Amino acid sequence: MKEIYEQKEYMKKIAEENKGQSKKYTILTMGCQLNENDSEKISGMAEEMGYTKTEKFEEANLVVINTCCVRENAEERLFGKVGELKNLKEKNNMIIAIGGCMMQEKHMADKIKKSYPHVDIVFGTHTLHKLPEDIYRVINSRKRIQDVIDIDGRVFEGLPISRASHTQASITIMYGCDNFCTYCIVPYVRGRERSRNPEDIIAEAKEVAKQGYKEIMLLGQNVNSYMRSENKKGECKSEINSFAKLLREINKIDGIERIRFVSPHPKDFTDDVIEAIRDCDKVCKFIHLPLQSGSTNMLKVMNRKYTKEQYLELVQKMKKQIPNIKFSTDIIVGFAGETEEDFEDTLDVVRKVKFEQVFMFIYSRRKGTPGDQMENQIPEDIKHKRFDRLKELVESQISENNKEYLNTIQEVLVEGPSKSDETMLAGRTEANKVVVFKGNEDMVNTIQKVKLVEDHMWYFKGEITNND
Repeated sequence: MKEIYEQKEYMKKIAEENKGQSKKYTILTMGCQLNENDSEKISGMAEEMGYTKTEKFEEANLVVINTCCVRENAEERLFGKVGELKNLKEKNNMIIAIGGCMMQEKHMADKIKKSYPHVDIVFGTHTLHKLPEDIYRVINSRKRIQDVIDIDGRVFEGLPISRASHTQASITIMYGCDNFCTYCIVPYVRGRERSRNPEDIIAEAKEVAKQGYKEIMLLGQNVNSYMRSENKKGECKSEINSFAKLLREINKIDGIERIRFVSPHPKDFTDDVIEAIRDCDKVCKFIHLPLQSGSTNMLKVMNRKYTKEQYLELVQKMKKQIPNIKFSTDIIVGFAGETEEDFEDTLDVVRKVKFEQVFMFIYSRRKGTPGDQMENQIPEDIKHKRFDRLKELVESQISENNKEYLNTIQEVLVEGPSKSDETMLAGRTEANKVVVFKGNEDMVNTIQKVKLVEDHMWYFKGEITNND
């Protein structure tokens, strides 16, 4: 690909200039797993350019902030950090680059340009691959660069990648979103759906298997509509023309022991995907199924295109076909117009499904979305009271669910030392339960049988067992 070849030439030029200078880089990643995967590509490019990674901003010669525009406090966090960097810039001859979803919002990119003249580069989600060129131009001209395009970007293959985890490899299978949920800014900042060629995805999966990764996480805004746009346009030339077929193909790869994916959309959860999850032994029987609201009325206002009843029917269908399947979900509390009755419907779905994990969010208005323009915005105090009620229900259910796991032997993929106690190892079960236990370094990146002996709500303490 010509564009990537050109960027690799810029990487070589910068690496030559950086030779013998001990240049360092750091990345602040905000937002979702797709953002984290983008940051892994930025890390890969930075290392090709001769920078070594540091976690300390005061040591960095190159700082990249990869922004998110979904969460309410993201802007405050960004501006706080950019303000802090002003004092470090001259000391380290620092290049500051800000990219990601927030920079696709014109008012945000303009604010950075106007209010923060010490920022060198602003780049968008569709121009991430051009970061080496932008850095080269800054090094050689010291002029500020704004590299944002307001179109649906192309899919670029061949960028270097430096993965943050040694046990789980994230692989993006598609970009963008066609759903236009009324609360969500993502389609406006990441563009319409574009799927990667299946052959490129499978080649990447085989490569990470060779590198020793045991688990793959497939990423996309709406993974189970993989190849839908290409099929409609007649652009898909492969026999692997659906998400179900992609799952089956990746399941064949030697070395990979677990396959996960986020995020699917309930309206696109077709029978062939359910059957692939059932049939593929490596696909975890733990599915993230975003609900957002349990009210049919609110789901219509949110433009989710399913009802409360359809969601519950889908859960029951999956439970019937896939023994021991477990679910996690996303829920938004306090979207515009949400009544007490609507909120009670959400609580009703939570009671019926008994989710293993619930990612709960208080609705925050995002400029540029239909939700921001809606009347009947919910007062903050009501949002917080409802959030607390949901949290109480979820925690009571998790406590009840955990009893099912206590004193059972689970297969745990060992990720490394526990963050809270380095003398212990930590890992996850297939159902994404965190387990902390005594073990040795040789167990890292292996699957161990562990008996869960203590329940601590958000994690278990375990003991290694030799039982078959």
